[in-house]
Amino acid sequence: EEEEEEETPIEETPNIVWENWYLSVPINRGDGKATSIFYEAIENNTLTTAQSEYFYKNTDGSYTMFTKFTGFTTSGLSELGDKYCRTELREFWKGNQSTTDNWPMETGTHILETTLKVDFVEGNGRTIVAQIHGKETTGLEGSPATVKIRWNSGTIQVDYYTKPDAGELWTSAFDDKINVGVVDNEIFTFKIKIENGKFYYGLVCEAKGIDTDYTLIYDYVGNGYGHENYFKTGNYYGWHDDYVKTAQVTLIEVKTEHLD
Repeated sequence: EEEEEEETPIEETPNIVWENWYLSVPINRGDGKATSIFYEAIENNTLTTAQSEYFYKNTDGSYTMFTKFTGFTTSGLSELGDKYCRTELREFWKGNQSTTDNWPMETGTHILETTLKVDFVEGNGRTIVAQIHGKETTGLEGSPATVKIRWNSGTIQVDYYTKPDAGELWTSAFDDKINVGVVDNEIFTFKIKIENGKFYYGLVCEAKGIDTDYTLIYDYVGNGYGHENYFKTGNYYGWHDDYVKTAQVTLIEVKTEHLD
């Protein structure tokens, strides 16, 4: 009698390694600041009903990231017209559950590939879907929003800080913006790479026939940038004129790579 071979179950590779991220949603954590949700709650699906309005898993394994202006921002309670709200992931480089877990530009290669689609953005049509964010680092002031990838009414826009004037901090006073492709509401993958201190981007959108290989944008370390950094991705909504309008992004896959 032949022995039946046991079938080895195929292990699903998760689309996102949740240990490397935490989620911010625009709900009051108690002091007017936005609520942080950590990987255990996402993996075990223990978000509250209120949190699940902003973030939930879809039947196809993607995640819906819904947001609106509530006043509850990551830096505290904001009036209309002041700061912006977000449903956004913030990276922990090595999976250490600490906002001190960040990476330098001057060593290693650092890659984010985020695959998503923007479902709708009411109001002015602008939401930021990926970022490199700098941290206040020993000997340096400021926490620059160094690179912002914006979906602007269907166009992908790279908004990046450039070298400040002598004595000034890295801020949006010294930024450049370039439009790199029109994706509308189609699925796309945006790639960010820091290699040898230089920032490159790539963009793939099959539905629009876009397949842009890594393209050099800016030499950060060569221009004196020294901040430690982390990646972000999601739905950082550029609207604060009312409490009504909303934006929604579907996050399909996120990959990060950090090479020595």
